[in-house]
Parts: sequence; C-alpha cells; structure tokens
Amino acid sequence: MPLSSLFGRSENRLRPSWQATVSDHAISLAWSPDGTRVAVAAVSGPITLFDAASGQVVHSLPGHGFGTTAIAWQPHGNLLASVGQDGRVRLWDTGTGQAVYELDAGAAWAEKVVWHPGGQYLAAAAGKKARVWTATGDLVRELPPQAGTVMDVKWRPGTQQLTVLAYGAATTYDPLASSEPVRVLAWKGSPLAMAWSPDGQVLAHGNQDATVHFWYFESLRDLQMWGYRTKVRELAWDYSSRYLATGGGPVVCIWDCQAGPKGPEGSKPQMLVGHDEETSITALAYQARGFLLASAGLDGKVLLWQPLNRKGALIGEFRFPEAEASVVAWSPDDRSLAAGSGAGAVVVFRVG
Repeated sequence: MPLSSLFGRSENRLRPSWQATVSDHAISLAWSPDGTRVAVAAVSGPITLFDAASGQVVHSLPGHGFGTTAIAWQPHGNLLASVGQDGRVRLWDTGTGQAVYELDAGAAWAEKVVWHPGGQYLAAAAGKKARVWTATGDLVRELPPQAGTVMDVKWRPGTQQLTVLAYGAATTYDPLASSEPVRVLAWKGSPLAMAWSPDGQVLAHGNQDATVHFWYFESLRDLQMWGYRTKVRELAWDYSSRYLATGGGPVVCIWDCQAGPKGPEGSKPQMLVGHDEETSITALAYQARGFLLASAGLDGKVLLWQPLNRKGALIGEFRFPEAEASVVAWSPDDRSLAAGSGAGAVVVFRVG
C-alpha cells in the first residue's frame, strides 16, 4: 500500500519521507548521533542500518543468534551496541559494519543495553545481573545479583550513577566507584520499565499490577498512580521534567509533576484519546527539546500529539496496515520520527 493512500488529512504533520522493510518484527530502533543513519533490529536477529535521508541500506549486520533484543547508538560516536538471546553484547563499527568487540553479558540471554550520555561507558542487563564496560570493551564492574530478573537499566541524568530495576526495588549504584548501592528504592512489587526525569530528580517505573510509581530521589518521597487498564511498560518524560506520559491501555495519560506541592498526587492526568478502544499503547517518545509526543499502538497507529494544545492535541496520524506499531524514536534534531512495525515495516517521517 503506498504511503500516500494512508494520509487523508492535509493538516497531518506526519509527512512520510521513505518506507523500507526488515526481515520481521522491528524490536528496537536507534538514530546515529548526527542523524544521518537509522538502525533497526529485527527480533529474529539481523540489524539493518539505513541512510536516514534516502532509506537506502548502508549495512546489514547479523546481530545475534536466537534473536536481538535491543540496540543503542553511542552518543558522540560511531559504535552501535546490541544485545540478544545468545547472552552476548556486541559493539559494531557503523562505518565498516564489522563487530569490533564481543562481550559476555553474564547470563544466557541479555535484554537491555544503554550508553552513558558521555559515550564512554556501556551497561547491559542479563538475567539477574547488570555489567558495565568501557567503550573499548573493558569490564568496569559486575553489580550484585538482583532479587529477580533485571527488567531495565538506566543512567541517572547528570551523574555516573546507574539504576537497576528488578523485583522489589530500583537500586542505584556508582559502578565506577563501588558495588555497594548508593540508594535502594524498595517497593513490594514487579516493576517492568523505568524512566528518569531529565533533571535526574524523579524516577518513575511502570508495574505489572497496572500502576506507575514515582520516587523523588533525594527526599525518598514516593507516590503511586493507579487505574490503568493493563500493566505499564511505556513511560516518557518531556525535556522540562514536568510532564510524564504513560501507556497502560489505549489512552495516553500525561501527568503534570508540578501540579502542586504534592506533585501529581491527587491530580487528574491529561488523557489523549486516539488509539482504538480495544488496543494498548506499545511505545511513547517525547522530543528531546520540544513538547511533541509520539505514541504507537497495537492498532498499528503512530500518532503525533501536541499535548499543551488542549483544543486539538492530535496533529498527526499514520497506520501500519498489517501489524502493530512496535517502536518509535525521534531524530537528534527533533525534526524526523522513525517508526517500526510488527511486520517489519520501517517508516521515517518529517514532522512539521
């Protein structure tokens, strides 16, 4: 189906630049720091590097046996990190398309990989373990085993601290200094995904029990939001650290974390209705320096929102015709949006 047939509104601000395909379900997507390339991982393993302007294939990487689970592009560099169900971490030279380092993640499968914003350190999660390496593949530290499978790892903004999310707690370490925790945010439950506010002050995690938990890191004050239809894996902060967008059903909920002295506690979120009623959100992404928000859903829709424009928040729409929209990511300059589907379709839009 041509892209033009999927766009019926002249005011639609999702303008397609190109469409391509990967071998199957697009599970992870990453832009190069200069915005000239887009990497897309297929769940079966292969990773494809596209020219961001034309959609032409630059490199096809084998990825991981048994399947690739996540990719991350090195900030300020040309290394692409990937992890997979073979228990390996691979660093690829995106200029040559060759793997330059292969690292042991510490368990039979690895699911998460994340670069420190400075680009000099890399963390990955595998089973109950999290490990940190330098960009040249030297192991810095293996952190203590967690109580359950590590569901997420994130660097705390503005620091060299790494937060590890697993059953019962979000535990923050300074892996360059010690294996001892800096802070343990204990919670009796099964968290699934987390997001740090850009100012590094608030940690939010979505949970198996259809709630979202907020932690104010310095004061240790916490609060919880409930009423979601499904478990919550989708979280995205805006650049100002004021608004948190969450999934957990067909409606995008946006919490104003500066609504009052108690933050969002007791307030009502802004609710963005546009995805089909019987679906669920699969991904959320705010611009790095703007207020536009992209959402993806099991209904195949990629929607563009301007949440602060309450009279007409929905400003762009696209629908994959054959499968769910699985991933979305903004380009470094916030002018383009890339999206992938469960059928392996990849689309890059100009936004404006």
